[in-house]
Amino acid sequence: MKTHAFIVRRFGDESVLEWEDVDLPAPAAGQVLIRHTAVGVNFVDIYMRHGGHTKLPLPAVLGVEGAGIIEAVGSCVSDFAVGDRVAYAGGDKPGSYCVHRLRNTHGLIKLPDWMDEKVAAGAMSKGMTTEYLFNRTHKLAAGETILLTAAAGGVGLIACQWAKAVGAMVIGTVSSDAKAEIARAHGCHHVVVTPRQNVVEEVMRLTNGKGVDVVYESIGKDTWKDSLECAKMRGLVVCFGTASGNPPPFDVVEEGGRKSVYVTRATTVNYQTDDPIRRQSAANLFDMIKSGAVKITVQHTYPLRELPQAHRDVSGRKTTGQVVLLP
Repeated sequence: MKTHAFIVRRFGDESVLEWEDVDLPAPAAGQVLIRHTAVGVNFVDIYMRHGGHTKLPLPAVLGVEGAGIIEAVGSCVSDFAVGDRVAYAGGDKPGSYCVHRLRNTHGLIKLPDWMDEKVAAGAMSKGMTTEYLFNRTHKLAAGETILLTAAAGGVGLIACQWAKAVGAMVIGTVSSDAKAEIARAHGCHHVVVTPRQNVVEEVMRLTNGKGVDVVYESIGKDTWKDSLECAKMRGLVVCFGTASGNPPPFDVVEEGGRKSVYVTRATTVNYQTDDPIRRQSAANLFDMIKSGAVKITVQHTYPLRELPQAHRDVSGRKTTGQVVLLP
């Protein structure tokens, strides 16, 4: 069948995203054909476009998250049928920046009747990331205090609500006063506007000089030193993103010896390791959404054809919360 997709033939800026006609064969054994109704945009897609992380073989279709309707199934597929509404975040090679795609069923999640597909496309990756950060990387508990970088971002707005529902206090960092208001509206208790406020000073003031129990760090190089300073004695610093580049090497003796902080790199590939885990992670996320504890608002939508502009806006920190493409 004929469809359309963004093909990347070389790594680089937004100009490498080329909109092309694509021929898809019938689904092979273990595959389904999905017609996307919504596609999520994630920072990891931008890393991949630049050639970061594990470099994909080119040419490739990027995009790790999407939602849609199954239009055909291959042999050996028993858990899914034509007409099923599904969503996914990872679990297969990238390939969501398209109208139709063939995909294996690993990591594919059936959507409950009450969930909108745009919400699913915006929530799966970032919501399931929040789920493992708060349930498995560190079991967040009532009374704890966390520092959350990029609190008005895609993960940030979900995490603010989730942490508040648990009973933790959230200190968030943002890059503007407008983003500060958005973060507060989503449950962030204290907001630090980084262009005009010192993060370490504010965190220490708010914690009476103690520091936070956990730092959830998604920016990387530009904020790493401050994040280490903001952790309490024997606190935890979780690096789950590197928007500004990789953090510098960690000196275990000099830096580690100051407060004996624990440092971990949390990645989806090491947490969403099989289908039962992914399904449980998605179920936990859906429960939080259905209960109203976490509200998913898709702040920005773009026609799929405007993907390059969406990438420019995300890279330029012009977006907040969830960014979704509509085929």
